[in-house]
Amino acid sequence: MPLPTVIIPGYLAGAAPYRSLAADLNQRGIWTKTVPLTQASWLPTIGGRSVQPILAAIAQTVNEATSTTGCDRVNLVGHSAGGWIARIYLGDVPYAVHKADQTRQNTWSGYKQVETLLTLGTPHVSQERWTRRNLDFVNQTYPGVHHDTVNYICIAGKAVFGRRWRTWFTYNSYKLTVGEGACWGDGITPITAAHLPDAKNITLEGVYHSPKPGIAWYGSPQVVDQWVLYLRNE
Repeated sequence: MPLPTVIIPGYLAGAAPYRSLAADLNQRGIWTKTVPLTQASWLPTIGGRSVQPILAAIAQTVNEATSTTGCDRVNLVGHSAGGWIARIYLGDVPYAVHKADQTRQNTWSGYKQVETLLTLGTPHVSQERWTRRNLDFVNQTYPGVHHDTVNYICIAGKAVFGRRWRTWFTYNSYKLTVGEGACWGDGITPITAAHLPDAKNITLEGVYHSPKPGIAWYGSPQVVDQWVLYLRNE
C-alpha cells in the first residue's frame, strides 16, 4: 500500500487550487491531504521574511497523516516554493536566520518521517533579493540530496522558452531565478533551477507551472501519470 502523501502549496497559494490533484491521488489509492493554507497564510512571509508559519502547518499536516493512516512515514509533494520550504522541514539545523525564529520552534527533523520528497517546478535556487535569505539557508545547510534516507525526485516542465520581447514575463522570471532569461522552463521556473544535484531529475515536455484552463500543468491527470509511480515507490 502506498504511503500517505502531503501536498505543499506554492507561494501565495492556498489549498484550493490543489483540490483536484489531491482527489486524483486519493482515487489512485494514495491517501492524500493538502496542507490547509490560504493566501492569507503567506502574508507573514512576504518580503523574504520567515516561512516558519508554513513549516508549522506542514508539520501539523504530516502528524495528522501519520496518526490517521497509522503509517510512520509519508511522501511530500511540494509545488513551486513548497518544495524548497519542505527541505527546511526535513532538516534538524535550527532555522533561525530571522530574529523572530530564535525564540520559537525552529527545527522539525522531518527526514525522520519522510520517505520521498517530490518537487514540482520548485526554484531550488534564486537570485531574487527577497528570497535569497531563505534559499541561501536551504542550500548552504542542506545542499543537494542532503538526507540519504529520503528519496529526492525533482520534476521540471519544459513548456516556454524565455524571449526578451515575445515572452517578457517568462524571460524576466527565469532571469530573476538563474540570471539568464533565454532558457527553457515551465513559464515560471527554469529547468536548471527545478533540478537538484544528485536527485532523480526529470524534465516533462509541454508542462506548465500553474493550473490554467486548456493547458497541462504538474497536477493534470496525464502529467500525474508520469510521476505518480515515485509515490508508490515503484
